[in-house]
Amino acid sequence: METNGQTYNEAIKQLEDISRKISTGELDVDALADYLKQAKELVEFCKQKLQSVETEVNTILGEQTPD
Repeated sequence: METNGQTYNEAIKQLEDISRKISTGELDVDALADYLKQAKELVEFCKQKLQSVETEVNTILGEQTPD
């Protein structure tokens, strides 16, 4: 998925929009598959972001020395 500097919050907003469109029936059948593909890519992007942040936080916490 090409993110072009997309943030986690932007991806979440897009997922919420897709979810709303699906649940309210705004999407026609022809567009549904494309939106589901985009949602899958956004979920993967968010998972990667969260894993990256978790690794970074663990590294930072592991670098702290007790007083």
